[in-house]
Amino acid sequence: MQKPLAGKRVLVTRARSQASQLVAALRAAGAEPIEVPAIAIVPPHSYAHIDAALSVLKDFDWLIFTSANAVQVFCERALYAGVHPASYNLRIAVVGPATAEAVLEAGMHVALVPPKFVAESLLISLRPLVGGESVLLVRAEVARDVLPNGLRKAGAEVTVADAYRNELPAESVAKLKEIFSEEAFIPEVITFTSSSIARNAHALLLAAGVIVPRETVLASIGPVTTATMRQLGWEPTVEAKEATIPGLVEALESYFRN
Repeated sequence: MQKPLAGKRVLVTRARSQASQLVAALRAAGAEPIEVPAIAIVPPHSYAHIDAALSVLKDFDWLIFTSANAVQVFCERALYAGVHPASYNLRIAVVGPATAEAVLEAGMHVALVPPKFVAESLLISLRPLVGGESVLLVRAEVARDVLPNGLRKAGAEVTVADAYRNELPAESVAKLKEIFSEEAFIPEVITFTSSSIARNAHALLLAAGVIVPRETVLASIGPVTTATMRQLGWEPTVEAKEATIPGLVEALESYFRN
């Protein structure tokens, strides 16, 4: 039996360091992934906030991570500072399963994963638990303020520590021009796995002078990314029921199967 995505050219816009899981899942489903990162993960302008938080880690009740990248950088800075987070009585909350996996791989325990893998759902889960508590939120340097603002309204004392920045990879402009210049190579699907990636992909395509064909399937990982795509003038063809990489691939399989 032919796989639902057999022969489908799928543009993967995740950061190169993060693309492997999606690429592997697409290949397993029969697709032909085309990797053009719309985002590059780079160090923050300063590690001062995260280093300062690590120096008083024992004073926090909750540690919150919004991405696997945040976990990785936090652990790297902790190692550099000689701090062992797993030895503290911290309750750790994460935005979704990929972040939870990164925490577990780092030897720490996850206390809370929300039912929906978005910041809004994490906030709803945390609200009744954080009143009067001290919270360390480790995230990207530029991010939505849904979590810190909502947690403060719930009575938490929130410290935000920048772990990394998202940048536009300028080299992707030439690659997009090349791909969309020949009909045989134009992707039939473009995947968007975050709002940042959607915004960056839009900017890169504009810079490349590319107009996405109307028949191109635009695949969103979840409602937050979908809202950003609509703001950019893109109506998603497909949205994952569960905001995960397997959920995104499953949504694409279902679309092409029907």
